[in-house]
Amino acid sequence: MKARSGHGSAGEDSRGLIAECARIVCEEDVLDYRAAKHKAMQRLGLSARSAMPDNASIQAAVIEYQRIFGGEDYAERLIALRRTAVQAMKLLHDFSPRMVGAAVSGAITAAHRVQIHGFADRPEALDLFLAERGIPFEQDERDYRYPDGREEPVPLARFEAGEIGVDVAMFGLDDLRRTPLSPSDGLPMKRLKLADAEALAAIGIGEILGPV
Repeated sequence: MKARSGHGSAGEDSRGLIAECARIVCEEDVLDYRAAKHKAMQRLGLSARSAMPDNASIQAAVIEYQRIFGGEDYAERLIALRRTAVQAMKLLHDFSPRMVGAAVSGAITAAHRVQIHGFADRPEALDLFLAERGIPFEQDERDYRYPDGREEPVPLARFEAGEIGVDVAMFGLDDLRRTPLSPSDGLPMKRLKLADAEALAAIGIGEILGPV
């Protein structure tokens, strides 16, 4: 894509940057919004000093892009993620599971996995739980940022449920009342209990896509 001539307004640059970020996220499965912004700025020929849009704007644009261009494939993928989340939460009932992430907002791509937060007095309790049930999993770790500015690593178990991947971050019991920030909008993460996740999973294709 050609560099901009510099005659466009700041508003036009911002709208174009947001649209290009959404396209990169959806078509190239770049899940890190910051990386998508840098890639979009390079492609549009914008200065490194240009103002970057906030992540909430990118998330909203991703949802709109998928509704328009992803169509039924997008909606079916979103429903599959949400239904898999419900099944995983029922399996992990003893860990007070909460559904989080892109499957809650709807800003998903083909690369997204189900994201669950679990809680236990010992993080290895989940590993033992999965091993006892013969569920293959991989151990990992993910950093979470909190409103006080601190980042903390949290153990992660990753397993597959058919064609859908599931990531379960294991927090301490006290973290049920201490919510990390969402990387998408910088606000405290929405943590859905089972009943709310079930209601979300019941939303059909027509309601997800809406009038396009």
